[in-house]
Amino acid sequence: MTHNTRTKNVALAYSKENALNAICPYFTMFPLEYPAKVLNKHRKERPVVLDPFCGRGTTLFAARTLGLAAWGIDTSPVAVAIARAKLASCDTEEPLRLAERLISEVDPSEIPDTAFFRSAYHRDTLRNVCALREGLLNLGAETDASAILRAAALGCLHGPVPKHMENAGYFSNQMPRTYASKPDYAVRFWKERKLKAPRIDVIRVLRRKIERLVGLEQESPCPISQVLHGDAQSVEVFRSVSTAPSVVITSPPYYGMRTYVQDQWLRNWFLGGPDFIDYSAGPQLDHGGQSVFATSLGRVWRNIADSADSSETLHMYVRFGIIPSAAVDAKSIFKNSLEESGVPWRLVSTRPAKSADAGKRQADQMKAESAAAVEFDFHVERV
Repeated sequence: MTHNTRTKNVALAYSKENALNAICPYFTMFPLEYPAKVLNKHRKERPVVLDPFCGRGTTLFAARTLGLAAWGIDTSPVAVAIARAKLASCDTEEPLRLAERLISEVDPSEIPDTAFFRSAYHRDTLRNVCALREGLLNLGAETDASAILRAAALGCLHGPVPKHMENAGYFSNQMPRTYASKPDYAVRFWKERKLKAPRIDVIRVLRRKIERLVGLEQESPCPISQVLHGDAQSVEVFRSVSTAPSVVITSPPYYGMRTYVQDQWLRNWFLGGPDFIDYSAGPQLDHGGQSVFATSLGRVWRNIADSADSSETLHMYVRFGIIPSAAVDAKSIFKNSLEESGVPWRLVSTRPAKSADAGKRQADQMKAESAAAVEFDFHVERV
Protein backbone atom coordinates (compact mmCIF):
# COMPACT_ATOMS: atom_id res chain seq x y z
CA MET A 1 0.00 0.00 0.00
CA THR A 2 1.23 3.50 -0.83
CA HIS A 3 0.54 6.91 0.57
CA ASN A 4 -1.78 7.70 -2.36
CA THR A 5 -3.99 4.65 -1.86
CA ARG A 6 -4.55 4.86 1.87
CA THR A 7 -8.05 5.31 3.22
CA LYS A 8 -8.93 8.99 3.47
CA ASN A 9 -8.45 10.53 6.94
CA VAL A 10 -7.16 7.27 8.43
CA ALA A 11 -3.63 7.39 9.85
CA LEU A 12 -1.28 4.91 8.18
CA ALA A 13 -0.22 3.70 11.63
CA TYR A 14 -3.64 2.09 12.08
CA SER A 15 -3.63 0.19 8.78
CA LYS A 16 -3.07 -3.56 9.07
CA GLU A 17 -0.88 -3.42 5.95
CA ASN A 18 1.61 -1.41 8.01
CA ALA A 19 1.74 -3.69 11.05
CA LEU A 20 5.43 -4.41 10.45
CA ASN A 21 6.18 -0.73 10.98
CA ALA A 22 4.50 -1.00 14.40
CA ILE A 23 6.38 -4.15 15.45
CA CYS A 24 7.89 -2.22 18.37
CA PRO A 25 6.54 1.16 19.49
CA TYR A 26 9.10 3.84 20.17
CA PHE A 27 8.71 6.95 22.30
CA THR A 28 9.89 9.43 19.63
CA MET A 29 8.84 8.51 16.13
CA PHE A 30 7.55 10.49 13.18
CA PRO A 31 4.39 9.31 11.41
CA LEU A 32 4.65 7.08 8.36
CA GLU A 33 2.80 9.71 6.34
CA TYR A 34 5.90 11.93 6.28
CA PRO A 35 8.40 9.64 4.48
CA ALA A 36 5.61 8.06 2.43
CA LYS A 37 4.63 11.45 0.99
CA VAL A 38 8.24 12.36 0.19
CA LEU A 39 9.06 9.04 -1.44
CA ASN A 40 5.91 9.02 -3.55
CA LYS A 41 7.14 12.34 -4.92
CA HIS A 42 10.50 10.80 -5.90
CA ARG A 43 9.53 7.18 -6.65
CA LYS A 44 9.89 7.48 -10.44
CA GLU A 45 13.54 8.41 -9.92
CA ARG A 46 14.13 5.11 -8.08
CA PRO A 47 16.26 6.86 -5.44
CA VAL A 48 18.55 5.26 -2.88
CA VAL A 49 17.14 6.38 0.46
CA LEU A 50 19.15 7.21 3.58
CA ASP A 51 18.11 7.98 7.15
CA PRO A 52 21.16 8.82 9.31
CA PHE A 53 19.01 8.98 12.47
CA CYS A 54 16.80 6.05 11.56
CA GLY A 55 15.27 5.35 14.96
CA ARG A 56 12.77 2.55 14.64
CA GLY A 57 13.06 2.57 10.85
CA THR A 58 9.93 4.34 9.64
CA THR A 59 11.77 5.79 6.63
CA LEU A 60 13.14 2.34 5.78
CA PHE A 61 9.69 0.81 5.96
CA ALA A 62 8.28 3.51 3.68
CA ALA A 63 11.06 2.79 1.19
CA ARG A 64 10.38 -0.94 1.38
CA THR A 65 6.69 -0.47 0.53
CA LEU A 66 7.77 1.22 -2.69
CA GLY A 67 10.50 -1.30 -3.49
CA LEU A 68 13.30 1.22 -2.93
CA ALA A 69 16.75 0.46 -1.54
CA ALA A 70 17.42 2.17 1.77
CA TRP A 71 20.14 2.63 4.37
CA GLY A 72 19.72 3.45 8.04
CA ILE A 73 22.19 4.55 10.71
CA ASP A 74 21.65 4.92 14.45
CA THR A 75 23.74 4.98 17.61
CA SER A 76 21.12 3.10 19.62
CA PRO A 77 21.26 -0.72 19.51
CA VAL A 78 17.53 -0.73 20.28
CA ALA A 79 16.79 1.45 17.27
CA VAL A 80 19.01 -0.67 15.02
CA ALA A 81 17.34 -3.91 16.16
CA ILE A 82 13.87 -2.53 15.42
CA ALA A 83 14.88 -0.89 12.13
CA ARG A 84 16.48 -4.08 10.79
CA ALA A 85 13.13 -5.82 11.11
CA LYS A 86 11.70 -3.31 8.62
CA LEU A 87 13.99 -4.76 5.93
CA ALA A 88 13.53 -8.43 6.88
CA SER A 89 11.66 -11.03 4.83
CA CYS A 90 10.72 -14.52 6.01
CA ASP A 91 7.90 -16.96 6.54
CA THR A 92 5.97 -16.01 9.68
CA GLU A 93 6.64 -19.42 11.23
CA GLU A 94 10.44 -19.07 11.03
CA PRO A 95 10.87 -16.62 13.92
CA LEU A 96 8.31 -18.54 15.98
CA ARG A 97 10.15 -21.83 15.47
CA LEU A 98 13.36 -20.07 16.49
CA ALA A 99 11.68 -18.73 19.64
CA GLU A 100 10.39 -22.18 20.58
CA ARG A 101 13.83 -23.69 20.07
CA LEU A 102 15.62 -21.07 22.15
CA ILE A 103 13.15 -21.28 25.02
CA SER A 104 13.36 -25.08 25.10
CA GLU A 105 17.13 -25.40 24.61
CA VAL A 106 18.64 -22.40 26.42
CA ASP A 107 19.10 -22.59 30.18
CA PRO A 108 19.68 -18.90 30.96
CA SER A 109 22.75 -18.20 33.06
CA GLU A 110 21.66 -14.68 33.94
CA ILE A 111 18.21 -14.01 35.41
CA PRO A 112 18.05 -10.60 37.11
CA ASP A 113 16.99 -10.76 40.74
CA THR A 114 16.26 -7.14 41.60
CA ALA A 115 13.09 -5.66 43.09
CA PHE A 116 12.20 -4.31 39.66
CA PHE A 117 12.51 -7.59 37.78
CA ARG A 118 10.77 -9.56 40.54
CA SER A 119 7.80 -7.20 40.29
CA ALA A 120 7.90 -6.58 36.55
CA TYR A 121 7.71 -10.23 35.44
CA HIS A 122 6.31 -13.50 36.69
CA ARG A 123 9.29 -15.74 37.42
CA ASP A 124 8.32 -18.27 34.72
CA THR A 125 7.85 -15.51 32.17
CA LEU A 126 11.19 -13.94 33.10
CA ARG A 127 12.95 -17.28 32.72
CA ASN A 128 11.64 -17.61 29.15
CA VAL A 129 12.43 -13.98 28.32
CA CYS A 130 16.00 -14.54 29.54
CA ALA A 131 16.25 -17.71 27.44
CA LEU A 132 15.26 -15.70 24.38
CA ARG A 133 17.70 -12.96 25.34
CA GLU A 134 20.71 -15.26 25.73
CA GLY A 135 19.77 -17.39 22.76
CA LEU A 136 19.59 -14.39 20.44
CA LEU A 137 22.80 -12.92 21.86
CA ASN A 138 24.65 -16.15 21.18
CA LEU A 139 23.40 -16.83 17.67
CA GLY A 140 26.25 -17.51 15.27
CA ALA A 141 24.79 -15.38 12.49
CA GLU A 142 21.98 -12.88 12.14
CA THR A 143 19.11 -13.92 9.88
CA ASP A 144 15.92 -12.22 8.79
CA ALA A 145 13.99 -14.55 11.13
CA SER A 146 16.15 -13.64 14.12
CA ALA A 147 15.78 -9.93 13.28
CA ILE A 148 12.00 -10.29 13.33
CA LEU A 149 12.03 -12.32 16.54
CA ARG A 150 14.31 -9.81 18.28
CA ALA A 151 12.19 -6.81 17.27
CA ALA A 152 8.96 -8.59 18.18
CA ALA A 153 10.36 -9.52 21.60
CA LEU A 154 11.42 -5.91 22.16
CA GLY A 155 7.91 -4.81 21.22
CA CYS A 156 6.34 -7.26 23.68
CA LEU A 157 8.83 -6.69 26.50
CA HIS A 158 6.70 -4.15 28.35
CA GLY A 159 3.24 -2.65 28.01
CA PRO A 160 -0.25 -2.50 29.51
CA VAL A 161 -1.96 -5.51 31.08
CA PRO A 162 -5.36 -6.30 29.49
CA LYS A 163 -8.55 -7.04 31.39
CA HIS A 164 -8.69 -10.49 29.79
CA MET A 165 -5.37 -12.33 29.78
CA GLU A 166 -6.14 -14.23 26.60
CA ASN A 167 -5.65 -10.86 24.89
CA ALA A 168 -2.21 -10.26 26.42
CA GLY A 169 0.17 -8.49 24.07
CA TYR A 170 3.06 -7.89 26.48
CA PHE A 171 5.18 -9.88 28.92
CA SER A 172 5.27 -7.43 31.84
CA ASN A 173 3.35 -6.02 34.73
CA GLN A 174 1.54 -2.74 33.95
CA MET A 175 3.95 -0.46 32.05
CA PRO A 176 3.99 1.99 29.14
CA ARG A 177 4.61 0.41 25.75
CA THR A 178 6.93 3.01 24.25
CA TYR A 179 9.48 3.54 27.02
CA ALA A 180 10.61 1.77 30.19
CA SER A 181 9.74 3.32 33.53
CA LYS A 182 12.48 4.01 36.06
CA PRO A 183 12.81 0.98 38.38
CA ASP A 184 12.17 2.69 41.73
CA TYR A 185 9.12 4.51 40.42
CA ALA A 186 7.74 1.36 38.80
CA VAL A 187 8.11 -0.74 41.96
CA ARG A 188 6.31 1.93 44.00
CA PHE A 189 3.58 2.17 41.38
CA TRP A 190 2.94 -1.58 41.46
CA LYS A 191 3.05 -1.85 45.24
CA GLU A 192 0.68 1.05 45.81
CA ARG A 193 -1.85 -0.51 43.44
CA LYS A 194 -1.13 -4.12 44.49
CA LEU A 195 -0.38 -5.08 40.90
CA LYS A 196 1.19 -8.50 40.36
CA ALA A 197 2.99 -9.57 37.20
CA PRO A 198 0.86 -12.07 35.28
CA ARG A 199 2.20 -15.41 34.11
CA ILE A 200 2.48 -14.94 30.34
CA ASP A 201 2.74 -17.52 27.57
CA VAL A 202 5.67 -15.90 25.76
CA ILE A 203 5.24 -17.89 22.54
CA ARG A 204 1.52 -17.13 22.37
CA VAL A 205 2.15 -13.40 22.74
CA LEU A 206 4.88 -13.49 20.09
CA ARG A 207 2.62 -15.44 17.75
CA ARG A 208 -0.14 -12.82 18.06
CA LYS A 209 2.42 -10.14 17.22
CA ILE A 210 4.21 -11.87 14.33
CA GLU A 211 1.16 -13.32 12.60
CA ARG A 212 -0.13 -9.77 12.13
CA LEU A 213 2.90 -8.71 10.09
CA VAL A 214 1.27 -8.40 6.67
CA GLY A 215 3.74 -8.55 3.80
CA LEU A 216 6.57 -10.11 5.82
CA GLU A 217 6.98 -12.89 3.26
CA GLN A 218 7.37 -10.46 0.35
CA GLU A 219 10.97 -10.03 -0.73
CA SER A 220 12.63 -6.92 0.65
CA PRO A 221 14.50 -4.61 -1.79
CA CYS A 222 17.61 -4.68 0.39
CA PRO A 223 19.17 -6.74 3.22
CA ILE A 224 18.96 -6.09 6.95
CA SER A 225 22.71 -5.41 6.90
CA GLN A 226 21.92 -1.98 5.42
CA VAL A 227 20.94 -0.79 8.89
CA LEU A 228 24.21 0.26 10.51
CA HIS A 229 24.97 0.63 14.19
CA GLY A 230 27.12 3.73 14.41
CA ASP A 231 27.37 7.48 14.80
CA ALA A 232 26.46 9.43 11.67
CA GLN A 233 28.93 12.13 12.76
CA SER A 234 31.71 9.63 12.02
CA VAL A 235 33.18 9.30 8.55
CA GLU A 236 33.93 5.66 9.35
CA VAL A 237 30.31 4.49 9.43
CA PHE A 238 29.64 5.99 6.00
CA ARG A 239 32.33 3.79 4.47
CA SER A 240 29.86 0.92 4.83
CA VAL A 241 27.22 2.76 2.78
CA SER A 242 28.11 1.14 -0.53
CA THR A 243 25.42 2.74 -2.71
CA ALA A 244 25.28 6.52 -3.03
CA PRO A 245 22.14 8.00 -1.46
CA SER A 246 20.06 10.50 -3.44
CA VAL A 247 17.13 11.13 -1.07
CA VAL A 248 17.62 11.63 2.66
CA ILE A 249 14.63 11.59 5.01
CA THR A 250 15.38 11.95 8.68
CA SER A 251 14.48 13.42 12.03
CA PRO A 252 17.49 14.17 14.26
CA PRO A 253 17.14 13.99 18.04
CA TYR A 254 15.21 16.95 19.37
CA TYR A 255 17.46 19.70 20.64
CA GLY A 256 17.47 19.37 24.44
CA MET A 257 16.27 15.75 24.46
CA ARG A 258 18.92 13.71 26.28
CA THR A 259 17.04 10.69 27.62
CA TYR A 260 16.76 8.36 24.61
CA VAL A 261 19.13 5.79 26.11
CA GLN A 262 17.60 5.90 29.58
CA ASP A 263 14.02 5.70 28.26
CA GLN A 264 14.91 2.45 26.46
CA TRP A 265 17.00 0.89 29.25
CA LEU A 266 14.92 -2.30 29.53
CA ARG A 267 15.06 -3.03 25.81
CA ASN A 268 18.76 -2.26 25.92
CA TRP A 269 19.10 -4.90 28.65
CA PHE A 270 17.40 -7.45 26.38
CA LEU A 271 20.02 -6.68 23.74
CA GLY A 272 22.88 -7.42 26.14
CA GLY A 273 23.05 -4.24 28.19
CA PRO A 274 23.03 -3.95 31.99
CA ASP A 275 19.95 -4.73 34.10
CA PHE A 276 19.98 -1.18 35.44
CA ILE A 277 19.86 2.30 33.93
CA ASP A 278 23.12 3.57 32.49
CA TYR A 279 23.05 7.36 32.78
CA SER A 280 26.08 7.97 30.58
CA ALA A 281 25.22 9.83 27.40
CA GLY A 282 27.02 7.58 24.93
CA PRO A 283 27.70 8.72 21.35
CA GLN A 284 25.18 11.34 20.31
CA LEU A 285 24.87 14.93 19.15
CA ASP A 286 26.35 17.48 21.55
CA HIS A 287 23.51 19.17 23.49
CA GLY A 288 25.90 21.48 25.37
CA GLY A 289 24.62 24.56 23.54
CA GLN A 290 23.03 25.68 20.30
CA SER A 291 26.31 26.29 18.48
CA VAL A 292 27.93 22.96 19.37
CA PHE A 293 24.70 21.14 18.56
CA ALA A 294 24.63 22.81 15.13
CA THR A 295 28.27 21.85 14.60
CA SER A 296 27.53 18.22 15.51
CA LEU A 297 24.60 18.12 13.13
CA GLY A 298 26.68 19.78 10.43
CA ARG A 299 29.16 16.89 10.55
CA VAL A 300 26.31 14.54 9.64
CA TRP A 301 25.19 16.68 6.69
CA ARG A 302 28.78 16.81 5.44
CA ASN A 303 29.17 13.04 5.65
CA ILE A 304 25.94 12.57 3.73
CA ALA A 305 27.06 14.94 0.97
CA ASP A 306 30.43 13.21 0.73
CA SER A 307 28.77 9.80 0.36
CA ALA A 308 26.42 10.94 -2.41
CA ASP A 309 27.16 11.12 -6.14
CA SER A 310 28.45 14.63 -6.80
CA SER A 311 26.93 14.61 -10.31
CA GLU A 312 23.38 14.00 -9.10
CA THR A 313 20.89 16.11 -7.17
CA LEU A 314 20.88 15.27 -3.49
CA HIS A 315 17.60 15.97 -1.72
CA MET A 316 17.43 16.14 2.05
CA TYR A 317 14.14 16.24 3.96
CA VAL A 318 14.53 16.89 7.66
CA ARG A 319 11.90 17.03 10.37
CA PHE A 320 13.59 18.90 13.18
CA GLY A 321 12.24 19.97 16.54
CA ILE A 322 13.03 21.20 20.01
CA ILE A 323 11.53 20.25 23.34
CA PRO A 324 9.37 23.08 24.73
CA SER A 325 11.61 23.66 27.73
CA ALA A 326 14.62 24.39 25.49
CA ALA A 327 13.12 27.75 24.43
CA VAL A 328 15.29 28.18 21.34
CA ASP A 329 14.65 28.75 17.64
CA ALA A 330 14.61 25.41 15.81
CA LYS A 331 14.82 27.08 12.39
CA SER A 332 17.91 29.03 13.39
CA ILE A 333 19.69 25.94 14.73
CA PHE A 334 18.93 23.96 11.59
CA LYS A 335 20.12 26.71 9.25
CA ASN A 336 23.30 27.07 11.31
CA SER A 337 23.89 23.33 11.00
CA LEU A 338 23.76 23.63 7.21
CA GLU A 339 26.37 26.39 7.32
CA GLU A 340 28.55 24.39 9.72
CA SER A 341 28.58 21.47 7.26
CA GLY A 342 30.61 23.45 4.74
CA VAL A 343 28.37 22.05 1.99
CA PRO A 344 26.51 24.41 -0.39
CA TRP A 345 22.86 23.67 0.45
CA ARG A 346 19.85 25.47 -0.99
CA LEU A 347 16.85 25.73 1.33
CA VAL A 348 13.87 24.79 -0.84
CA SER A 349 11.11 25.01 1.77
CA THR A 350 10.35 25.32 5.49
CA ARG A 351 6.96 24.27 6.82
CA PRO A 352 5.56 23.76 10.31
CA ALA A 353 5.10 20.05 10.98
CA LYS A 354 2.03 18.67 12.63
CA SER A 355 2.14 18.54 16.41
CA ALA A 356 4.33 15.77 17.78
CA ASP A 357 1.16 14.63 19.58
CA ALA A 358 -0.70 14.04 16.31
CA GLY A 359 -1.61 10.42 15.80
CA LYS A 360 0.48 9.19 18.72
CA ARG A 361 -0.45 5.93 20.42
CA GLN A 362 1.15 6.56 23.78
CA ALA A 363 0.54 4.38 26.81
CA ASP A 364 -0.18 6.93 29.51
CA GLN A 365 -0.56 4.61 32.49
CA MET A 366 2.69 5.75 34.09
CA LYS A 367 3.57 9.08 32.43
CA ALA A 368 2.53 12.59 33.29
CA GLU A 369 1.16 14.82 30.53
CA SER A 370 3.65 17.08 28.75
CA ALA A 371 3.54 19.62 25.96
CA ALA A 372 4.21 18.62 22.37
CA ALA A 373 7.50 19.46 20.72
CA VAL A 374 7.70 22.27 18.15
CA GLU A 375 8.69 20.80 14.78
CA PHE A 376 9.45 22.01 11.26
CA ASP A 377 9.86 20.18 7.96
CA PHE A 378 12.84 21.36 5.91
CA HIS A 379 13.64 20.45 2.32
CA VAL A 380 17.14 21.29 1.12
CA GLU A 381 19.12 20.43 -2.00
CA ARG A 382 22.85 20.30 -2.48
CA VAL A 383 23.79 23.03 -4.95
